[in-house]
Amino acid sequence: MDKSDWKKYLGPNGNARRIRALNRRLEDEYGPFRPFKKLDGVEELIITVLSQNTNDVNRDRAYRSLREKYPTWDDVLNAPVKKIEDAIRVGGLAHNKSIAIKKILRELKDRYGKFTVSPIASEGSGLTIEESIAELTKLPGVGVKTAACVLVFSYGRPVIPVDTHVHRLTRRLGLVAEKASAENAFRVMMEITPEELRYPFHIFLIRHGRRVCKSQKPNCPECVVRGLCPSRSE
Repeated sequence: MDKSDWKKYLGPNGNARRIRALNRRLEDEYGPFRPFKKLDGVEELIITVLSQNTNDVNRDRAYRSLREKYPTWDDVLNAPVKKIEDAIRVGGLAHNKSIAIKKILRELKDRYGKFTVSPIASEGSGLTIEESIAELTKLPGVGVKTAACVLVFSYGRPVIPVDTHVHRLTRRLGLVAEKASAENAFRVMMEITPEELRYPFHIFLIRHGRRVCKSQKPNCPECVVRGLCPSRSE
């Protein structure tokens, strides 16, 4: 989507003031924001690839299994696809993910002579966030959400990844239009979310989506942002 088109997907409540109000209530409910443990960029990239279409438990099991069998990225790169597939099977979509992981590692090694994404992801790269995302998404199997996770979690750049929970909640809360795809929602949220809240708000939305605002049965009576939600049930 062209950056100039983001307003087409703006919801009726899509503004920084509403986001600040939502963030305050969610922080009161879930406690102060605490960032995730910072991982190396390549590690974060591979973990996020493994997270696609599965839950955190199976993602972590798949990653542990991969690194136990292949302790270095060179080991992974040199392993047959079938062996990698066996190692990460618990995470689902093992065949496609194993191919993507090998292609990513091969491209990074060929491009930089080592396994790193810092030249295209770090603030020191000189690239804007938009440019970093464009470069990261050129890697096999890497979409906008995966690129955003690498930027914020490994490099502390002000990005708000839009995963399944964030996509669902931003639409229900009227921050983005109901018709907005996950990538549309990402563009909108990058425009309307204050930079200092992009990481915290992402985390709070995920927690709220898992505990209260679930996909099939949102628990509206127990929702701390119920008064700010146009989708609440009576």
